[in-house]
Amino acid sequence: MTATPDLLAMLSVLDAGARTRDDILTGPAMPTPHGRSFGGQVLGQAIAAAGTTVPDDRDIHSLHGYFLRPGNSEERMTFEVGRLHDGRSFSTRRVQAYQDGQELMSLIASFQEPDDGFEHQETRDLSGIPDPESLPSVWEKYGHLADGGRASWVLNRPFDFRYVESDIILDVAERTNAQRVWLRSRDTFDAPQLLQAAALGFASDYLLLEPVARQHGVPWATPGMRGASLDHAMWFHRPFRVDEWLLYELESPTSQGGRGLATGRFYDAAGNLVASVAQESMLRVPGRA
Repeated sequence: MTATPDLLAMLSVLDAGARTRDDILTGPAMPTPHGRSFGGQVLGQAIAAAGTTVPDDRDIHSLHGYFLRPGNSEERMTFEVGRLHDGRSFSTRRVQAYQDGQELMSLIASFQEPDDGFEHQETRDLSGIPDPESLPSVWEKYGHLADGGRASWVLNRPFDFRYVESDIILDVAERTNAQRVWLRSRDTFDAPQLLQAAALGFASDYLLLEPVARQHGVPWATPGMRGASLDHAMWFHRPFRVDEWLLYELESPTSQGGRGLATGRFYDAAGNLVASVAQESMLRVPGRA
């Protein structure tokens, strides 16, 4: 197994040495085979950047962002944080991500201090779902392709993904608009809840296009396939750790006009709903509608 990116380092906009002035931060690059910045990393860094301007007792509970342009994965990203509002319980921040003076992503995030109130959730009974340790890792299935160039993008991720259904890396065995994947960071991730949320945002973006592609029988290995995240929304409900197994349930209710919508829910090992996500993506395949 080759070295994977250090997850904490990928979110290291918190490093004081990276600051240029108040509310302007930079984050490290993460090279990709296709040369474009990975949206999940940009999202995670934006969450981390916003969090540097918020009181420590306020955790992120929601975000809404748009990916505007592709970035260069070889260059650092610059984040400008706007302090939109600080109320008695909530803080709102706008984060703009830049490279070479061009805006690549715009995000608004909301933070809240701990509070009491009504509580309910749709828990998940995990007793009928295979234990993640009983499922093969992506490395166990495809490690023999480690020297195959683009395969490194699938193999050398900072997260361990274990598919309950079959994966869609080389082919699509099950054409359906839903899938379930266990995930956790490949290394211990001792970090505050802000960075746990940033890391989960990072991880979420890897798979949100998959239920769209799966429904149409399009594996990642399809020649000429092009996909991109257009927007991203997340809601954080309860505390969690990304270095403990989370079940990621995804589905795609619709696709049209070269775009597909996917939603996801994250459950911890006890079946508690800890976060939700929604994203619209662009998916284009030569010769396919």
